[in-house]
Amino acid sequence: MDDPDALATLSALAHPARLAAIRALVRAGPEGLAAGALAKAIGATPSNASFHLTALSEARLVTAERNAREIRYRVAFARIGALIDYLMNDCCAGDPALAACCGVARRGGP
Repeated sequence: MDDPDALATLSALAHPARLAAIRALVRAGPEGLAAGALAKAIGATPSNASFHLTALSEARLVTAERNAREIRYRVAFARIGALIDYLMNDCCAGDPALAACCGVARRGGP
């Protein structure tokens, strides 16, 4: 990931509904969520959710799979990981004592 790619990815996340959608999809795991369930989870109308999911899809943060009439969205975990790695790449100037923050962030807790 480079600066322009990171900026585009962060820009796609810079909206409350989009951030809520990503968080809901992360919680859903690899199974993802059907479009209607995702819209309900983030408190959006189906058309509003679709608008935001399109932006997330263009940033390659989510994937969509159609099965008959249902569209199922999944978070692109590798893309999220690439963004986090990009942001944390130069963390703490290589000082192992300071770099412990990165391990905490990646494990998901204190």
